[in-house]
Amino acid sequence: MPDIANNLRELRKELPPGVRLIAVSKNHPVETIREAYDAGQRVFGENRVQELVSKQIVLPKDIEWHLIGHLQTNKVRYIVPFVTMIHSVDSVKLLDEISKEAVKFNKTVDCLLQVYIAKEETKFGLDRDEVIDLLSSLQNNPLQGIRLRGLMGMASFTDDQDQVKREFHFLKQLFEEVKGRFFQGTDYFNELSSGMSGDYRIAIGEGSTMVRIGTRIFGERVKTEE
Repeated sequence: MPDIANNLRELRKELPPGVRLIAVSKNHPVETIREAYDAGQRVFGENRVQELVSKQIVLPKDIEWHLIGHLQTNKVRYIVPFVTMIHSVDSVKLLDEISKEAVKFNKTVDCLLQVYIAKEETKFGLDRDEVIDLLSSLQNNPLQGIRLRGLMGMASFTDDQDQVKREFHFLKQLFEEVKGRFFQGTDYFNELSSGMSGDYRIAIGEGSTMVRIGTRIFGERVKTEE
């Protein structure tokens, strides 16, 4: 059994100031998440809406929940009432739906635009031109109930660390371009969500402010049916 409290302590020692740890609890039971909570962790990331909702109901209410997996528009309404941040926004259609639900609950939902940076067809996200087009469209048609906080990206699953570094570097460069072009003078567009258990050190070196780590904390995930 992994020593979750010790794993968290060791990770926190590594993280520089300004980098937040998102504990990825996908496929781990409530009891395991509670163990991390008791060790002081308050920010958790889930990939699937149904799993996120079922855990949020029974776990402490001061947990900060982040949706980090692909989000379908028909499931937005289930998480808007309580979610802190949605990392995986990849279309104007999805933003429209989040906005609609956020207005219903009179709240503002923090969102990140997911950028496709990997050399893998299985990853979701926007390319550079799509990010620029989306943000340009929002300048003329701003959405209520949404605050864009930054970008998110997932690097290729590869042992080639130079490739991973290039992908994270591209994401950082795009972040700086977007911030200068669309968010100059604001203080809220300041998050770069990149890096997981196998590559978070590289991501931090390329400007990550949020690392999404599961295996290093909880051990291997329990396989479940999709």
